[in-house]
Amino acid sequence: MVDWKTIEVILLDMDGTLLDLHFDTHFWLHHVPLRYAEARGIALDSAKAEILPRIREIQGTLEWYSVDHWSAVLDLDIGALKREVAHLIAVHPHVLDFLRAARRLGKRLVLVTNAHSKSLALKLERTCLAGHLDAVVCAHDLGAPKEQAEFWRRLARREPFAPARALLVDDNLVALRAAREYGVGALLAVRRPDSRAPHRDTAEFPSIENFREIMPPAPVVQLART
Repeated sequence: MVDWKTIEVILLDMDGTLLDLHFDTHFWLHHVPLRYAEARGIALDSAKAEILPRIREIQGTLEWYSVDHWSAVLDLDIGALKREVAHLIAVHPHVLDFLRAARRLGKRLVLVTNAHSKSLALKLERTCLAGHLDAVVCAHDLGAPKEQAEFWRRLARREPFAPARALLVDDNLVALRAAREYGVGALLAVRRPDSRAPHRDTAEFPSIENFREIMPPAPVVQLART
């Protein structure tokens, strides 16, 4: 699925791609409603009925991903609540092997994420991803989410790269469409971002279930002639 000879830069999403989306799914669909219900003395079902429509209403915007936004809207310390279930943060299988193999081939590895800086810091703290990356670009720093064309224009100014020689791996189909429109040459979707949920329909793009499917080859070692 990947012609490694043509790829110079690998752009990698974080949540659902490098990390198991189960943490985020559990946090927003279960943990936040639970703490919201406890704080207001209401039933859990009532809390979900209040929160989930609000979440869906702004999906795909920077506010949707913002810890500060939801802390203000829900009157909860979202950052502190994330730490309560931080033990669920997990790297997907074969990710670290993939990053090491890509580094050996001399590819530049750039994390491109919509995650808010507070979520990003927690996840990098809880994993060993940072040491395998050449750069980390947060959409909040660029002022536009990956779902919007402006993100990709601003990314190219922050992290210059040739779109035609870049690979993006992401579980967000809207972000993949925006990258395709910008001209990113190689696009891969993730079929199962949440290890405890069914596969997603990714027929629009070539897709992988895990990074073992696109493991870069070992570099060829040229032996000196005697």
